[in-house]
Amino acid sequence: MLGLFLALPASAQDGEPILIRFAHVVADDTPKGKGALLFKQLAEQRLPGKVKVEVYPNSTLYGDGDEMQALLDGKVELLAPSLSKFDRYTKKLQLFDLPFLFDDAEAVKRFGRREKSRELLRSMVGHGISGLAYWSNGLKQLSADRPLLLPADARGVSFRIQNSAVLQSQFEALGAQPVRLAFGAMYQALESGQVQGAENPWSNIVSQKVHTVQSHIVESNHGVLHYMLITNTQFWNGLPYAIRVELDGIVEEVTQVVNAEAEALNARDRARIVASGQTKLITLSAEQRAAWREAMLPVWKLYEDEIGADVIRAALAVNRNR
Repeated sequence: MLGLFLALPASAQDGEPILIRFAHVVADDTPKGKGALLFKQLAEQRLPGKVKVEVYPNSTLYGDGDEMQALLDGKVELLAPSLSKFDRYTKKLQLFDLPFLFDDAEAVKRFGRREKSRELLRSMVGHGISGLAYWSNGLKQLSADRPLLLPADARGVSFRIQNSAVLQSQFEALGAQPVRLAFGAMYQALESGQVQGAENPWSNIVSQKVHTVQSHIVESNHGVLHYMLITNTQFWNGLPYAIRVELDGIVEEVTQVVNAEAEALNARDRARIVASGQTKLITLSAEQRAAWREAMLPVWKLYEDEIGADVIRAALAVNRNR
């Protein structure tokens, strides 16, 4: 009963506004950080006296290791973790880690408008977690201390990866060595040669100065790095209907701003990398990209049962050449 009580929103019956605590692990000046502050601004403007939003950036309230349990315990109401954090609650979201599944960023956007994508937002409701929106951080690029034109070029190279079974399988399929390391340890590992490669969106490459310690970056656009804005299901469903409808609209509005900001940031940072001249940028030909995708098909097959063949088919259907 205590868990249920904690999950229910503080009612305005006692004269106090409903408290929504939004915790995240990045800085305020990132797209995610700006999104959290915009949500606070709009919610308090449009629901004055009814809702109070507290934003806790930079892991000041909860960090990567304990934020999910805090949400389930009703100690925080909103989070925006990366999709790789949900593995213990659903395997379906591994879809976004499948390499070379989507042709480009526009295909990812199209998938986000499909019903199958919305179903994935609801895939953790049985665990008490409701997805409200996808917040983009861009598509990932491959970097290394050598040119990676074809899959065989990655053989024997060690790559830093997130804690993801799919990403481990991705590099193992190439004959490479995946090494799970925290994001904050990546630069030093690349600089020291502990690992020779990594995968990141353009904005992470710049923020972590990856381009200063990697001689080559392949514009591979091979994987998706998304966050999911999530809430405690009992909390959100327990909100007064009018307040929940207003907040749903605000989430949709903020999501458009966050995703546009992320897209612009990645474009700016790509240009900065090129202008720096510190690394060589490689663009894959259609034939080279096809070779990479062909090499990754066994990984898709390996996770087909966990993700769902229907989900993978729905993702492939948004590619223009199919």
